[in-house]
Amino acid sequence: MGEELAGKVAIVTGGASGIGRATVERFVDEGARVVVADVDVDAGQALADGLPDVTAFKNTDVTNDQQVQALIDFTVERFGGLHVMFNNAGVASAMTRLLHDDFSDFDRVMKVNILGVMLGTQRAARHMKEHGGGSIVNCASIAGINAGAGLASYRASKAAVIHLSRSMAIDLAQYQIRVNCIAPGQIQTGMTSYDLDAVIRFTQPLQRHGGTDDVANAVVYLASDRSAQVTGILLPIDGGTTAGPPASQLKLMLGAASERQE
Repeated sequence: MGEELAGKVAIVTGGASGIGRATVERFVDEGARVVVADVDVDAGQALADGLPDVTAFKNTDVTNDQQVQALIDFTVERFGGLHVMFNNAGVASAMTRLLHDDFSDFDRVMKVNILGVMLGTQRAARHMKEHGGGSIVNCASIAGINAGAGLASYRASKAAVIHLSRSMAIDLAQYQIRVNCIAPGQIQTGMTSYDLDAVIRFTQPLQRHGGTDDVANAVVYLASDRSAQVTGILLPIDGGTTAGPPASQLKLMLGAASERQE
């Protein structure tokens, strides 16, 4: 058990699985009391039941303002406050190239990934403003940084989360509320439906498979008082992917260019 978050109360949306679940567990390890918010009632309740006394579950649709407010109220009533809000809930769009995309998932993706972050930040900040401030962490993706083919709705939503986070950091700074954004890279979760080995080999300089705990560790830092002077940042957790391709790929490209010159 650590002490990084001792005495703090946190909410993790999308907390029943993947990055959210790993973060709930790390928060608890660091001394926080946590409300798991999710639409997956069975998984969310099971997680909370497995961590009695320091966790609770609240069925929450992050696109519904009344449910988000009820989540805040429930947390404050249950644990006596709210110091950390991790807006992690998100959904992916279809792996469809632009010319064939019917955008049937556009509204859902935008509502969960953008509106959910806006509502979560707003309602948490309204409480934090009156109680000395707090830390809000929003989950984007490297898909919101690096351009690429397909996944148009998802890429657009995550790029919006990045810009919104910076804007909200400025808006809320006067109330001692910090807002930061993480951008996970190739992390195995339930939303990952492709071959991570190949993607890491060709696009990630650090040839290490990252896990949900790597992301959770970064969120703990941004939630803790160690980051008291940190707001408005974007923190990629991507093994260097957004910095550029691996050196091995540069060698291949230079080798091909050399062969063409010959």
